[in-house]
Amino acid sequence: MAGPTLRDVARRANVSIRTVSNVVNGYAPVSDELRTRVQAVLDELGYRPNLIARNLRQGRTGMIALVVPELDVPYFAELAREVITAARAHDYVVMIDQTDGDAEHERALLGRDSRAAMFDGLLLSPLTITAKELRERGNRVPIVLLGEHIFNGSFHHVAIDNVAAAFDATSHLLDLGRTRVAAIGDQPYATGETAQLRTIGYRQAHARRGLPVAEELVVPTARFHRRLGAEAMDRLLALPEPPDAVFCYNDLLALGAIRALTRAGVRVPDDVAVIGVDDIEEGQYSTPSLTTVAPDKAAIARTAVDTLLSAINGTATSGAAEVVVPHRMIIRESTAG
Repeated sequence: MAGPTLRDVARRANVSIRTVSNVVNGYAPVSDELRTRVQAVLDELGYRPNLIARNLRQGRTGMIALVVPELDVPYFAELAREVITAARAHDYVVMIDQTDGDAEHERALLGRDSRAAMFDGLLLSPLTITAKELRERGNRVPIVLLGEHIFNGSFHHVAIDNVAAAFDATSHLLDLGRTRVAAIGDQPYATGETAQLRTIGYRQAHARRGLPVAEELVVPTARFHRRLGAEAMDRLLALPEPPDAVFCYNDLLALGAIRALTRAGVRVPDDVAVIGVDDIEEGQYSTPSLTTVAPDKAAIARTAVDTLLSAINGTATSGAAEVVVPHRMIIRESTAG
């Protein structure tokens, strides 16, 4: 059985269909008395707007896209959940895709013949595309960038302060009295900006205390995966003078490092303290539980979705929005014992 229509509501409330439409869509000003009367009938009849029809009338799809490098990385999976929650509050559906960090896949999203026509806006966590490619993209779908790929304020961008996050993590280890703090996850190449920012923060924490950085303690990894964290930790344990603490550039690297330490019979945190970044749920249940720097993923999602919808609706303020979302330290057993 079909649900009630605008005509049904108008007849019951003794008003015009246009008035009911204005109340439902929040278009034209309606008196408080009239709005209350119409809303009461809407509630009584259980009227639900036809979102598909509304979007079509507005030339919209009612969908936004979230594109990330790797969906099986827990941080991105948890962020996707928050984005879906934030978008749902605005009656938007989220399409999700991954690029695997592939340059051609990222560029394909920007082409004139891309799937951009299927959605109204794009939340993109890029690894390879350049600011020039974004400016010259074939489609004009609104875009908000996530993560730390640096575009110098040219586009809407939401991220945490990675230098400050790394500084806080490293400072926590140094404040514990650790004297050889290693870093796992540096990526000294064009697409490794997140890692490079975290290396800067790591070095700044040492410089603030007048401490030198032993370069053999800075271990690069191609990706932020568990296996690579374990392999990097094995390298550090093989040094003539191994570290007594490790700052890992994400929680997966840290969990891999803890596995390698446990396998080698090294106690965490007694012999080596370990800290990560991201506050993924897995870290709460590892043994030992993982100390981490926690970005506010819900705030990242809300801010990104709100910024994107403002761009879609044409209500965004002039200029690109560069938003830095806060982070906090969560101390657990891997540093506190």
